[in-house]
Amino acid sequence: MSAQETQTASPGLGHYPVVRLKIERRSHHPWIYQKMVEKPDVRLPPGSIVDIVDRTGRWVGRGFYNGHSRIRLRVLTEDPAQHLDESFFARQLQKALALRRDLLQLDRVTDAYRVVHAEGDGLSGLVVDRYADVLVVEFYAAGMYRLRDLLAKLLRQHFPEAQLYWFAEEHVQKQESFDCREPTAPGQVVISEHGIRFQVQLGTRHKTGFFLDQRDNRRALAELCRGQRVLDLCCHSGAFALYAALLGQAAEVTGLDLDEQALALAQANARLNGARVRFIQADLYPWLRDAIAHGKTYDVVVLDPSKQTRSRESLAEACRNYLDMNRLAMQVVSPGGILLTCSCTGLVSEEDFLGVLRRAAQQARRHLQVFRITGAAADHPFLVHVPESRYLKAVWCRVLPSGASTAHAEG
Repeated sequence: MSAQETQTASPGLGHYPVVRLKIERRSHHPWIYQKMVEKPDVRLPPGSIVDIVDRTGRWVGRGFYNGHSRIRLRVLTEDPAQHLDESFFARQLQKALALRRDLLQLDRVTDAYRVVHAEGDGLSGLVVDRYADVLVVEFYAAGMYRLRDLLAKLLRQHFPEAQLYWFAEEHVQKQESFDCREPTAPGQVVISEHGIRFQVQLGTRHKTGFFLDQRDNRRALAELCRGQRVLDLCCHSGAFALYAALLGQAAEVTGLDLDEQALALAQANARLNGARVRFIQADLYPWLRDAIAHGKTYDVVVLDPSKQTRSRESLAEACRNYLDMNRLAMQVVSPGGILLTCSCTGLVSEEDFLGVLRRAAQQARRHLQVFRITGAAADHPFLVHVPESRYLKAVWCRVLPSGASTAHAEG
């Protein structure tokens, strides 16, 4: 369905149906929730393009309306002269690519990066990742899914040889009330990142296939690994471990994960690059307890678990999980060693995560000296008025025995 087909007559406000807010619009956040929106007089299909007026009748924006979603409105423009037609989406995509290709010059270091980062690129409900000659499109909004043919056309103008694959997670389809019909999954593709090659299994719905957001953190970690014993917890397909072994020239690298399929991919990636990494399939909790009991320690430990919750109702449980795994991880870091601990749970703020680490350090009888806090790679930009887009927290710290000072932290 094209953008033009969604247009209907609406005198005085262009060509779109009008949706009225119950409030005066004072925020520039692109999400407007159900409780703030009047029910339209006519039924609008999920993802319809509408004009938005506040309770005073003032025009405040144009975007997607979805009467089935908790996020009733997704504002795409606050310019009344800007129609949500092909030219709009073409310009937004061009601006997104200019950041990646011209400013960040990502094509010089990798053939895999995020092309569109939803709200961070002014395209709420749309994520596009490049994996060599495959573009993976993930839909978070019914409105973007309705425009999939137009979006595919525009993407092919910039990536003419690319194969397109798209999907939406089941909980998104339910929340947004649309049925995403996926094409045949492209399967495995090999990408390159800072000279390291990775096999990526597309179509598994584990994100879009690979943790592109950790690229900058992987490169930074490698600089700390020369001659060190490195442990990569929740290693998935082995990216941190391979960076440590190949670019970091670590003396010893161990990767641990419970997922058998992920570890098979990690082992294949190690073979692909001729890297010596020991991979272990195990639940990190009993494995770490056993390592602690036997006095096993590592100079550098990476803890990068999967998202712990999508729901505010289970936020306390997610924080408990972070507390438990970090408390154990700290105890296998050698005195003065480095812990890189991450949270990709957007509902857990940086402040909350640091609070969890503080409690974990107390329980583990360790001092944490934080020397850096980073986030997602630069191809995952966020707008300052949309903090939800800043989901990844990566905390870099030295782990010191309780009572030790930073002046004599040599292990």
